[in-house]
Amino acid sequence: VRQPFNVNALAQVAAIAALDATDHVRRSQDLNRAGVAQLQAGLVGLGWSVPASAGNFVLADTGGPAAPWNEGLLQAGIIVRPVASYGLPRHLRITAGLPEQNERLLQVLRMLRERGVGA
Repeated sequence: VRQPFNVNALAQVAAIAALDATDHVRRSQDLNRAGVAQLQAGLVGLGWSVPASAGNFVLADTGGPAAPWNEGLLQAGIIVRPVASYGLPRHLRITAGLPEQNERLLQVLRMLRERGVGA
């Protein structure tokens, strides 16, 4: 069984080679920062608590059990990482994507809230 979000050996070699492409690295960093900021703003707008992040993801406190949110996202084809196994049953780890991917996630979360998830 392969865990989600793992990186295979070929991807690791490509990542090391990409480090020499400083313009690409800079653009990727900028895109990541913008994606994290977009997620933070959108999730805070839902009333969730989202601490600052230095990575490519946010750790969002849903304010209640995270499992129903995760299930709703999965049904919409969006994969996030529940972290109850780390002692954080109210949290989801959400990786920043492209702006349109982040917006899709936020749209689905708003729809789920309208349907009573998290109430």
